[in-house]
Amino acid sequence: MIPSPLLSLSPTPLHLRQAAAMALIRLILAAAFAVLTPALASASVPALGINYGEVADNLPPPQAAASLLRALNATKVKLYDADARVLTAFAGSGADFTVGVPDRLVPRFAADPSAAAAWVRSNILPHIPATSITAVTVGNEVLSGEDATMLRSLLPAMEALHAALAACNLTSRVSVTTPHSLAVLSSSFPPSSAAFRREILPYMSPLLGFLAKTGAPFLINAYPYFAYKADPTGVDLGYVLFEPSATAGVEDEATGLHYNNMLHAQVDAVRAAICKANYGKGLEIRVSETGWPSEGDDDEAGATPENAARYNGNLMRMVAEGKGTPAAPGEPLVVYVFALFNEDQKPGPASERHYGLFKPDGSPAYDVGVKSSAIGGWKGSGGGGGGNGTSSGGAGLVVAQGPGGADGVGPGTGYYTVSAAAGNKVIN
Repeated sequence: MIPSPLLSLSPTPLHLRQAAAMALIRLILAAAFAVLTPALASASVPALGINYGEVADNLPPPQAAASLLRALNATKVKLYDADARVLTAFAGSGADFTVGVPDRLVPRFAADPSAAAAWVRSNILPHIPATSITAVTVGNEVLSGEDATMLRSLLPAMEALHAALAACNLTSRVSVTTPHSLAVLSSSFPPSSAAFRREILPYMSPLLGFLAKTGAPFLINAYPYFAYKADPTGVDLGYVLFEPSATAGVEDEATGLHYNNMLHAQVDAVRAAICKANYGKGLEIRVSETGWPSEGDDDEAGATPENAARYNGNLMRMVAEGKGTPAAPGEPLVVYVFALFNEDQKPGPASERHYGLFKPDGSPAYDVGVKSSAIGGWKGSGGGGGGNGTSSGGAGLVVAQGPGGADGVGPGTGYYTVSAAAGNKVIN
């Protein structure tokens, strides 16, 4: 557990601090979420990524969601399958898509490379170049699980998919990778001490070699919220919300690097683990999921609209400024926020259904400063959680299974949840 940073000994009166904080939040969010003018949009600004998930029965069609993504200035979109309706709706939009192969197909691709080739023909070729697809994720957080077949199948499935893309001359355009949770680490603090768990090294080391050889990024799903939820009295809220006080933050004594937010410490812990596995050079690390819930159960500390606004607003400002981590300050961190919409059909604690920046009608889930009107008047009928990666009919959007999202994770549920990712091991 990260030590709690010291608090100021002479704090400003509470009402003044609250007023100043709210004013700052509104300024940050207005800047982060405002629709850019054409001149600003053409500037060299790091792109914001958004996870576009669906485990709900009331989401709008992709055409409506596109307007919200424009309001966010989000030009990178991550799906958890390759829904044709979404990819077709965004043709010509300029958005770069990451699409996903669900967990259930991983063993099949590993055993039968022709299945990977068929998947590429059906899910990639019909959409490019009209829709920009830049990456495919194979499974989700596979190496955090205990399914021996999945562990053995992950890299062969990735290799089969890469070969299928190569046969179509697409490897210069589309990379193949897989997301991980922080549970792949045996420890993460101080960041320089981090290492991959010994039992997964036989799978992780060759996977890192594959990423280095193909130039694909290493993806990590990182949620500082879980560290705070697990120990709200021991973890400083400002530290996890990117709002450290003058005395807050932690220092890695081995490197002398100072960390004023937990997300950067988590990313640099992954960086240290990769270096220890001898693949430290040439691997970009991207945050494939991070977010903060705006509502939760009584025992879910910190899940409030105010904290969600602060976390996501400060995060987006950091992305817009092109900041890297203390260990790699010159490398702007690519981040995908979870998630675009609240998803009312997700199982688990209440927080699972409140990670969205928006409600299904397009209105903000909290004060995010977006001036676009609510979508309104649309009633979805698409299925949430069919788990097969295909449309279930009607107008509903079927693109994902939620944070961490692929189907086939968890006996009989067909869902993957953020809380499930942290259920066995919270790393902070």
